[in-house]
Amino acid sequence: MDSVGFKAPRESAPKTMTSAKIVVAGGFGAGKTTFVGSVSEIVPLRTEAMMTDASTGIDDLEATPNKSTTTVAMDFGRVSLDDDLILYLFGTPGQQRFWFMWDDLVRGAIGAVVLADTRRLADSFAPVDFFEDRGLPYIVGVNTFDGVLQHDLNDVREALSIDASIPVVRCDARDRESTKQTLITLVEYAMRQWIAMRQPAKAN
Repeated sequence: MDSVGFKAPRESAPKTMTSAKIVVAGGFGAGKTTFVGSVSEIVPLRTEAMMTDASTGIDDLEATPNKSTTTVAMDFGRVSLDDDLILYLFGTPGQQRFWFMWDDLVRGAIGAVVLADTRRLADSFAPVDFFEDRGLPYIVGVNTFDGVLQHDLNDVREALSIDASIPVVRCDARDRESTKQTLITLVEYAMRQWIAMRQPAKAN
């Protein structure tokens, strides 16, 4: 209390910063590098290499004829969702020959975004199976490359045989607000899964 009888305002305690690891996965050319780059607050770390003749007949470029580089290790970025929550983003390589890295990349992650390209939806089965086998919460982001949703989200869910409880959302990997909202959806879903796993079983 000061000399005239007024109480000085009490300083609020500083917020505790929390960080979490998120994996961004999907098939070859699904938009993972673009997703991480559009939302990252730092210059993203990229491990891209030029496509060479060695990939001919292995990497399907039919849907992405202008693609000249490919991720050979990972993409890395960082984004703040709130004053006290920072997400560290790890983008996986899409080609099957680099999948041996996935177990290391997902270690410690709270969840994953599976980017789906409806032009090559079959490429999404392997990432979906990977996260389901490991019990890691994931959502599916249907990437709208040309800004147009080509297929109904429920049709995508049915085609991928994804449970109704798992979010399937529209996502434009080029747009920061769209990618940020996708990450918010994942964090909220992962938290619900985490809480559900820790709730005591109800007595019969």
